[in-house]
Amino acid sequence: MIAGCAVFPADNPWNQDVSQLPVDLNSANYMAHMNGATTHLHPDFGSNPTYGIPYITVPGSQAKVPMQFTYADESDPGPYPFPSNAPVEGGAGSTGDRHVLVIDRDNCVLYETYSSYYVGPGWNAGAGAIFHLNSDALRPNYWTSADAAGLPIFPGLARLYEVQQGAIFHALRFTVNRTQKAFIHPATHYASSSLDANDPPMGLRVRLKASFDISSFTGESKVVLVALKKYGMLVADNGSDWFISGETNASWNDNDLNQLKTVPASAFEVVQTGPLIH
Repeated sequence: MIAGCAVFPADNPWNQDVSQLPVDLNSANYMAHMNGATTHLHPDFGSNPTYGIPYITVPGSQAKVPMQFTYADESDPGPYPFPSNAPVEGGAGSTGDRHVLVIDRDNCVLYETYSSYYVGPGWNAGAGAIFHLNSDALRPNYWTSADAAGLPIFPGLARLYEVQQGAIFHALRFTVNRTQKAFIHPATHYASSSLDANDPPMGLRVRLKASFDISSFTGESKVVLVALKKYGMLVADNGSDWFISGETNASWNDNDLNQLKTVPASAFEVVQTGPLIH
């Protein structure tokens, strides 16, 4: 839930319990190509205000402003309810992905952009996507979103209010350095020219093995790891290997989150969730 809105229906892939799904037959090869034997988890969020991906909620009365997109043919056209001071990932001077996430809390609609710049009266962005939080509808196949995989970003963030309540009830989002020219639903887009069948496709889902002992973990990291056993996480973008996404929030406990850096990627396995789409 966010501001009274369910974040997609209960049967949505983001909310699916994958703890009992079969291991993908190609899991070992995928893991090897994600540097699974040498890498550890890394929380790409924390108390530093330039870490993580910010979001805001706005009322249904928020004025909608014009949007201009570099990839307009794969973007949902404006106007979007973006205030001029909507928080940008990394801060106003960021040279990174510059995601902006805004939720219309009265109508339960999620608006997301990347490479976002306020130009007045509206915004310029690389691409924009609109998701109705009461719907399971996917983007059209081969369409991007504000994320390279064509996925929504907000549902895959570790959010502080959930962790403080003691449980995350959805999959998380993570990045890998090298991906395949293919995707698995709910992803709808690839961002690679690699035809190597052992490179992970966008939308690939991994889960923390049931056998991995998390009894020594505490606080925020423990909540994240419990969720990764039940819901797993999805490859959403090209980036640093095994970086997990969370919201920008100065109240994160970095000492808690740093425990995640001790979890080896080899503690994960790829689960079988659907066919590859090339």
